[in-house]
Amino acid sequence: MKLVFATHNKNKFTEVKALLPHHIELLSLDDIGCNENIEETADTIEGNAILKANYVRDNYNLDCFADDTGLEVKSLNNEPGVYSARYAGQDNNSKANIEKLLNNLAEKNDRSARFKTAIALSMNHSEVLFLGICEGKIIEELRGDSGFGYDPVFQPDGYDKTFAEMTLQQKGEIGHRGKAMRQLIDYLTE
Repeated sequence: MKLVFATHNKNKFTEVKALLPHHIELLSLDDIGCNENIEETADTIEGNAILKANYVRDNYNLDCFADDTGLEVKSLNNEPGVYSARYAGQDNNSKANIEKLLNNLAEKNDRSARFKTAIALSMNHSEVLFLGICEGKIIEELRGDSGFGYDPVFQPDGYDKTFAEMTLQQKGEIGHRGKAMRQLIDYLTE
């Protein structure tokens, strides 16, 4: 089975490919010659995932899934949320995003947060949505050099490590994307 994962992000592609069964051949947007950056114009994480999956289906006629992920911080009214990648500006700069987040949390006592991933599957002319959530908190300093995005400051509940201090396998077992991916995999293997 061939399936497109609507991403140009090599880190995300590697993380997801490690979770899929070997009989599924995973292709990225680069692999299918889709060089454009698909606009994320929806006002929800779920809406952005659906937009990206449908774009590939409509323009390339290929079965596809797409994800969108947001970090929701309780004391910041669930910011950055749908704007997580562009929190500090349109250039998707992780360092600047983390800096803005930590600055906005400087005077807050409640640092509870959650990562939410929505995966939209557009296959056989139908759509299915899968959600994965990982509860945790934002720590005050960056720790670890694995992962990407907010991983160095997100510590999942029940753990003393940030996502950036965990192996890809550990993060996949407890993380938001792993939870949503397992739902997708279960659906694909039924």
